[in-house]
Amino acid sequence: MKVVKFGGSSLADGKQVQKIIKIIQADSERKVIVTSAPGKRFPDDRKVTDLLIVYAKKTLKNENTAVIQTEIWARYQAIADYFDLETEELAALKQILLQLPKNKYPNDDYLMAAFKAHGEILNAQLLTLILRKLRISAHFADSAKLGITVSANPQDAQVLEETYEHLANFQLPRGYIVVPGFYGLTKSQQIATFSRGGSDITGAILARGLHADGYENFTDVDAIYAADPAIVKQPRAIKRMTYRELRELSYAGFSVFHDEAILPAIAANIPIEVKNTNHPLARGTVIVPAKNFKPDTIVTGVAADSHFSALYIHRYLLNKEVGFTLKLLQIFYKYHISYEHMPSGIDDLTVIFDQRQFTAELRQKMCRDIQEQLQPDHLEWIDDYAIIMVVGEGMRSKVGVMEQVIESLAKKKIGVYMINQGASRISMMLGTRRVDAPEAVRQIYHNFFENEVRIND
Repeated sequence: MKVVKFGGSSLADGKQVQKIIKIIQADSERKVIVTSAPGKRFPDDRKVTDLLIVYAKKTLKNENTAVIQTEIWARYQAIADYFDLETEELAALKQILLQLPKNKYPNDDYLMAAFKAHGEILNAQLLTLILRKLRISAHFADSAKLGITVSANPQDAQVLEETYEHLANFQLPRGYIVVPGFYGLTKSQQIATFSRGGSDITGAILARGLHADGYENFTDVDAIYAADPAIVKQPRAIKRMTYRELRELSYAGFSVFHDEAILPAIAANIPIEVKNTNHPLARGTVIVPAKNFKPDTIVTGVAADSHFSALYIHRYLLNKEVGFTLKLLQIFYKYHISYEHMPSGIDDLTVIFDQRQFTAELRQKMCRDIQEQLQPDHLEWIDDYAIIMVVGEGMRSKVGVMEQVIESLAKKKIGVYMINQGASRISMMLGTRRVDAPEAVRQIYHNFFENEVRIND
């Protein structure tokens, strides 16, 4: 049995839904279908999830929601019309959408989570109606029925281990089951969503919990590529990669597949295939465990992201001061801030953060505490920061990879602020200025792919 997840672009309109129906019928092993909310139909279109966020914000402000309700429902109605569904069949779905502002929620965050989750909920119910209209056996199964239980973090939920006990006891019916992605229920039965793009996570949870033989993730690209096509023209498709390679690359902007979705698959050793709804016969990319994996290239991929900032601290004899780092971490804890990396020298320490955690006020308060409590000789906040990730299982057995990377950047006079390589030796992290990040990716890609540097060279 396979779990199949379809992204928003795969469910954007009736024509796309027709494609996914053909896909699930093409393989008898495809039994569990995970839906996203309808995505963009054309570049200037708006995703239904974004429309639902507008709907939620208007509700919180007590503004009139009639226009946005109509716009949202029109997306589902258009898909229903494509398959000639009767108005009476859709009445219950429309009422669910209109009822959202009238429901009770513990707080505004839970309201927002519930509104967002209904993009997937309504789409899963609609797909179930469509399949039945086509005389295809299908059953809607939501988080309540499946027992998908999550932490009480309304918009950044984590799956709880008891979910897998619930799924192990779930009896798969004959035909297909259609499951809305992106959310689960807290122990108090409130809707809580995973982070954005979290339908991938739902698919992986189901694959593990239902003991699937495989997990297929259909999106709008033929494969995962060795570099961002927006940066490198026609980059090489990755045919096979390991879970941890994808995790490392996702950290720096690989957005085809949600990196947290890897975790349930890792736990169950389930292979993941990323495929294209519009070209379902294309080979795609298979993601597998590292055990027995034999890379044929040194580098699997290179990625960059600019949503980072750095805090530079200079203090003479810092390496001799016991407890300095502990005090620093306690300040981070006070403000609920996590850090990404902390490279250091004898008198210097740099802390790299995901800048999306901060407001200007929060940053100022935290820096003020650091200045008062640690009294550094110099404290500097650096916003102009990008992270480059060079990743490959083949790097473990090859000497001189770092030298090649640095030389390729030096040719374009790209300065490197930080270099970090973990004990696994499958990834290398570099810090650069944001403006240099795209060219850095191009140079590293050119060095390892266009020059055909392979594992045995």
